[in-house]
Amino acid sequence: MTAGDLDSPLLGRIVRPADYVRVLAAPMRLRSPHFAVHHLADRPLPLRRPPSRPGTGPEGNAASESHDSASHAPVNASLSTELSTGQPEMTGGDVDDSQLRRPPMLVETPMRAGGVQRWLGLVVPKRHARRAVTRTLLKRQIRQVAAACARELEPGLWVVRQRQPFDAKQFPSAASDALKKAARAELCALFERAVRGERDRIKPRPAGAEPARPVKGSKAQAAPGGSTKGSSCAR
Repeated sequence: MTAGDLDSPLLGRIVRPADYVRVLAAPMRLRSPHFAVHHLADRPLPLRRPPSRPGTGPEGNAASESHDSASHAPVNASLSTELSTGQPEMTGGDVDDSQLRRPPMLVETPMRAGGVQRWLGLVVPKRHARRAVTRTLLKRQIRQVAAACARELEPGLWVVRQRQPFDAKQFPSAASDALKKAARAELCALFERAVRGERDRIKPRPAGAEPARPVKGSKAQAAPGGSTKGSSCAR
């Protein structure tokens, strides 16, 4: 498997808002200046099948079952190029905070058994990447890096969320090689740490408290294990 594999057989996709709510409710696993990684050691909730339409005979029932199976993708489907996590009838939308506040929906059918043990979800809000071409670039880099590391990641649900926008003065172009390389390097460092099982020690901030400002003249500490030599995430 190479870093360019977007349709990885080892990495499924998170398709339900309820699963996003569950993962994002867990403590943040890792973070970098622009991205955050969340992980939940669990499987996706099963998709709920709609009630079958009454048929007039065996042919009607068969047609109804065929329509249901064609209109609902399995939970362990391979990683999709579409990153919308709305309801099945919604297409093309980006995941944002407003979609993640909805309570989990009840499920009625058991989940199908499959070989996929890791699922990926992406949250790239428009407020952090206003241009569609920028969101597409960032999402593609997240998928590529995650697919390259899929075999070495812990099983469960993984969500990568953009937490800060890239500096428009440093990256004036909506999509450029410089932005691509910067995002990829940051994501590779994050997933290298995830593969090693690291966790950031993040203390909860009291409600209403302002974030701490960095001390003037202080140097940022380099992330441990900065070298990516020999790892599949950096290939």
